[in-house]
Amino acid sequence: MSTALEIDAVSRTFAGVRGGPPTAALLPTTLAVADNDFITIVGPSGCGKSTLLRIVAGLDRPTAGHVRLDGHAVTGPGADRGMVFQSYTLFPWLTVIDNIKFGLREKAMPEARAAQIAAHYVDKVGLRGFERHYPKMLSGGMQQRTAIARALANEPRILLLDEPFGALDNQTRSLMQELLLSIWESERKTVLFVTHDIEEAIFMANRVVVMTARPGRVKTDVSVTLGHPRHYTVKTTAPFSALKAKLTEEIRAEVLKAAEPQP
Repeated sequence: MSTALEIDAVSRTFAGVRGGPPTAALLPTTLAVADNDFITIVGPSGCGKSTLLRIVAGLDRPTAGHVRLDGHAVTGPGADRGMVFQSYTLFPWLTVIDNIKFGLREKAMPEARAAQIAAHYVDKVGLRGFERHYPKMLSGGMQQRTAIARALANEPRILLLDEPFGALDNQTRSLMQELLLSIWESERKTVLFVTHDIEEAIFMANRVVVMTARPGRVKTDVSVTLGHPRHYTVKTTAPFSALKAKLTEEIRAEVLKAAEPQP
């Protein structure tokens, strides 16, 4: 399997506030993401997960190191990367269908083709019948379905998700996990997914990357060998529980480290 994304010794240090000392958010971090892989990233709060994702998205620049997608250096945002945030980031003045078509229109795609692609993803995310609704008329889960459909409609090489279900209630969150996983199983997009939820990380991924306490770096990279198609009942199986116990201990050790008094 070829490598789609290469994160090569990427670090990020932020300037100090009001002349204070600089803050190291990421130590040199190296990660290879294979084509069609689904990787989740977990770790203590403030460990640099979102910073790393923003660097891959081209929304931030590393202090050192390089990011390459299909061998090309990432120097800024691009249509080859689709980003989904925890906040829904929909255009409130556009309907569901027009939000989904936004990136396609920006690329000057013919309207008939844009409508065809948008309709495909409306069906994929279960929003048929809501195409003409505005975001304010939708639940949180439906807004996030729209955001995911918009990102996928642009046909990115890699999908980047930063706590996309963090603002949803537990039941909706579980359904959204199943929805996104089913889309990945059918379309095999390359996915990098940041989450605080260990169960979510295991259920969604082929690999779970655990980061250390700040300044973050990759602590461990755990393969998830649970089969596909993956049903939600896998969460009650012994292999799933064993993975959860292992990752809980890994992250707990980092949380305790972060809580230690600094010299």
